[in-house]
Amino acid sequence: MSSTPRKRLAPEALVAGFVVVVLAVLVLAVFFSGLGRSLYPPDAATIQAENVRGLYDIVFALAVAIFLAVEGLIVWSILRYRRKPGDDVLPVQTHGNNTVEVIWTLIPTVIVLYLFAISWQSLNTVNALSDAPDIRIHAVAAQFQWQFEYLDANGKKVVTQTVPLASDGGGMAVPVGKKIHVTLDSPDVIHAFYVPRFLFKRDVVPGQTNTFEFTVDPSEASDGHPAIFRGQCAELCGTGHRTMLFNVVGMTQTDYDAWLAALVVKANATPAPAPSGATVFHLVAKDIAYDQHAFEVAANQPFVIDFQNQDSGITHDVDIRQNDKTTVVQDQPITEGGATSSYNYNGLPPGTYVFICSIHPTVPAMSGVLTVK
Repeated sequence: MSSTPRKRLAPEALVAGFVVVVLAVLVLAVFFSGLGRSLYPPDAATIQAENVRGLYDIVFALAVAIFLAVEGLIVWSILRYRRKPGDDVLPVQTHGNNTVEVIWTLIPTVIVLYLFAISWQSLNTVNALSDAPDIRIHAVAAQFQWQFEYLDANGKKVVTQTVPLASDGGGMAVPVGKKIHVTLDSPDVIHAFYVPRFLFKRDVVPGQTNTFEFTVDPSEASDGHPAIFRGQCAELCGTGHRTMLFNVVGMTQTDYDAWLAALVVKANATPAPAPSGATVFHLVAKDIAYDQHAFEVAANQPFVIDFQNQDSGITHDVDIRQNDKTTVVQDQPITEGGATSSYNYNGLPPGTYVFICSIHPTVPAMSGVLTVK
C-alpha cells in the first residue's frame, strides 16, 4: 500500500508568509496600542460622519490588504529568484504574459470602480438636504469671527449668537438627533467651516451661499450634559486666522429650548442707561479700523463709548485691556455689522490702557490708547 508524499511549501514561500504575518502584527499593534490614532480619523459625531467613517474603514482595509500582498510578493520574489552559487547563465526570460497582464489590469479596475461607487454614495449622503429641516442656522464667517443666526421655518432671523466659543458661554447650540440645516456666507475672504468630529469641511466663499445638513448622534448628549465639538476656520484667511475658533454644542431638545429662549431674552433686553455725568466718547468702526485711536478720561470715573459698527457682516467690540493687549480689564459684548451699541465702563485707576477689538486684536487699526489720569 503506497501513499503519495505531501508537497512541501518552498522555503521562499514560507519566509514570505512569515514576513506578511509580521507586517500584519505590526500594523495591528500600532493601532490597538493607540499609536496609530493620529493616522485615523476621530470618532464620528454625526449621522453623516458615520457614513464617511465607514468609507474610510473600507479604503483603509483595502490599502492594508494591498500593502501586505505587495510586500509579501516582493519578499517572495527576492528569495525565489535570488542569484545562487553556480548560476552563471541568465534564466529563461519571459516577454509578455497575456493572462498576467489581464489580471493586473482587471483587479485595479474593479477596485477603483468599487471605490468610486461607494464614494459617490457617501458624497450623496453628506450633501443630502431635507425639505423640512428641524433647525435652520445661518453662519457668517468674517475676519476674524464667527456668528450664528437662528432662523425660523420661513428663513427669518429670530436671534443671533455672537459668542462663538462655549468657554465664553457661547457656541452654536443644536439639539441632538435633529436635522440641522446650515447656510454659510462670508463678507470678505474665503473661510471654511470645519469640525474634526464631523469628518467634514465646507468652504465659505464671498458672494456664494453654501449649504449643508448634519444630525448629531443622540448618544452624544444627555440632559444637563451637552457635547462640545471643537471647530475652526480651515482656510488661511489673514493675520487673525488662528483666532477663528468656534464650538458646536449638542444639547437635548429640552436644554436647547431653554438655551434658545434665554438667548432671545438676552438679545431683547434693554441696555443699562449711561451713568449720570459720565463722559461720552464716540467711536466708529469702518473697513476694519477705528476712526479714533486715543482717549483720555478722569481716574475712577465711569465713562461711555457710543460705538457704531459700519462694517456690514463683520462684528466688532471695544474691550479695555492692559498694555500687553492680552489681559482683559473690562469686556463688552459684540456689536453686529451695521448696528450701534452704548458701552458703559466702570472707573479705572490712573494709568495707560488699551481699547481694542477682541475680534481683531492683531489688526493695528483696531486698537487705541486709553489714558486715565
